[in-house]
Amino acid sequence: MGRGAPPCPPWSLGSKGRLLDDCLLRAVVRVTLPATLDGDRDGGRACPVAWLASELGLLPGGSGQGRHGSHLRCLEMSGCRALCMSVVGAHCSQHVLAWAQPLHSCWPSLCTNGHLMCAGCFIHLLADARLKEEQATCPNCRCEISKSLCCRNLAVEKAVSELPSECGFCLCQFPRSLLERHQKEECQDRVTQCKYKRIGCPWHGPFHELTMHEAACAHPTKTGNELMEILDEMDQSHRKEMQLYNSIFSLLSFEKIGYTEVQFRPYRTDDFITRLYYETPRFTVLNQTWVLKARVNDSERNPNLSCKRTLSFQLLLKSKVTAPLECSFLLLKGPYDDVKISPVIYHFVFTNESNETDYVPLPIVDSVECNKLLAAKNINLRLFLFQIQK
Repeated sequence: MGRGAPPCPPWSLGSKGRLLDDCLLRAVVRVTLPATLDGDRDGGRACPVAWLASELGLLPGGSGQGRHGSHLRCLEMSGCRALCMSVVGAHCSQHVLAWAQPLHSCWPSLCTNGHLMCAGCFIHLLADARLKEEQATCPNCRCEISKSLCCRNLAVEKAVSELPSECGFCLCQFPRSLLERHQKEECQDRVTQCKYKRIGCPWHGPFHELTMHEAACAHPTKTGNELMEILDEMDQSHRKEMQLYNSIFSLLSFEKIGYTEVQFRPYRTDDFITRLYYETPRFTVLNQTWVLKARVNDSERNPNLSCKRTLSFQLLLKSKVTAPLECSFLLLKGPYDDVKISPVIYHFVFTNESNETDYVPLPIVDSVECNKLLAAKNINLRLFLFQIQK
């Protein structure tokens, strides 16, 4: 920051009217903004904070149409807070850091030219490039980006952890590093449940009303017959989950069980408009040769234009069999991946005439987890096969 920089008054965050401490923002800008933003090198604008606010359209007379002019629209849509005015948000031209996300999920990535991207946008850029068969590039300078080329920025992570963040319950502001503990343990407005939920009380409300509710809760005074009806309804909601685990334990008692690590590799169809699909090399399990295939959003035309992304897979038997081969199978995450996959057991009878299953959903938790898989060079999962003998 050049010498003799005029003091910048705190400025409001667009229509939100939230004030961000000027000294803290100056520190973040000083640590992370490139030297080209110094006043002596940028048209005499001595204060990077004022320049940044003007570029984002937050100051009177600011164009708001500069390189970062779209951030206000992004801010309104995503519900992000003052953090987008920090350097991380300003330099991530795709999005800004989600204010309510846990700190560990907001680690910014740094391209080879020093531009910052928040974690969610970085993964999304890699996934979009995979779907469009392009090389992922930095949205600012268009240099190539990948997990191996980009790195973390510890200075920005430290600055982000100290920035004020708003509690989603009481609307008070705390440093991001303390927000998670406040929301879980200290906030008087955090959503909590009645201690009689085990006998069917459905109440959800702010913590400061919990004592009053429990004193007046009618569930402790219900008769045994009334409670039995409530408990029966609660048992039904857990029955499917228990059925899944009982099925898995039952499968583990089978005589012939096989598992292997499978690696899905990306390929393109031969259509005029190519589509992305995945396929594994041939592998052997239970003395048979198999192949797995996967597709994105059931091979829709432009999955890169969709916010909701899913994966489905198909198991193919490549070897010949002398008798029908009845199997149960499931896919789980690999040993070194952090993707969240819920276990689902599928069943199929393989014959020489019917040697491939239908495409079935890969039970990924949400589109964010799907983007993690698409952003990777290959998708590594673990396949379990159980042969059913009559």
